[in-house]
Amino acid sequence: MSSVQVLEILFGSKSRARMMRFFILNNSQEYAFSDIVSRNIINSTEARKELNAFSRAGFVKEKNKKGKKYYQTNINFPFYQELERLVIKSDIFPQCNSLSGVKKIGDVKLVLTTGVFMNYAKGKLDLLLVIDNVSRAKLRTLINHLEAEVGKEIRYMLLTGEELTYRLNMLDRFLINIFKEPHEIFFSKMPKIKQVVSILKK
Repeated sequence: MSSVQVLEILFGSKSRARMMRFFILNNSQEYAFSDIVSRNIINSTEARKELNAFSRAGFVKEKNKKGKKYYQTNINFPFYQELERLVIKSDIFPQCNSLSGVKKIGDVKLVLTTGVFMNYAKGKLDLLLVIDNVSRAKLRTLINHLEAEVGKEIRYMLLTGEELTYRLNMLDRFLINIFKEPHEIFFSKMPKIKQVVSILKK
């Protein structure tokens, strides 16, 4: 059983586990109800139910601004640190079902995950996409669903195959650092990429 499935069982539902992760990973921000619904991609009835439960328990605080209600994580919640450790410890990458749809958004050459997908807090990027003839609309939909699963904004870089080759030949420092940091190659149609990565790591 995956760690995310364990969270779903402990917290009672997928919606509750997703919103719990969202509030913990974005604990300094205030969100309107509509933002919470859209960012977590859950229906408003479920979101309202979970927010009411979170509020009653003291896990989130409610604020009114100009007649509009906002919600924010209560970091003084008695069990906040325990929940934070539990959420951060959970490995989100294997449960990112949306990532399997990446092949539908263009001629995909390479998909590399790092940063939040690897629980690597020092990472400056979460997702490297090398795609020719990309559909921007499908890409945006994919990123929206990934962000809902992960619980926070995804930092991604989109390159064409030609751009990747050019930047590697120019020894682009940012790109080289991405390959040197903890990462997983989720998909590749570039047979020599692992060889290139091993050379860059030296």
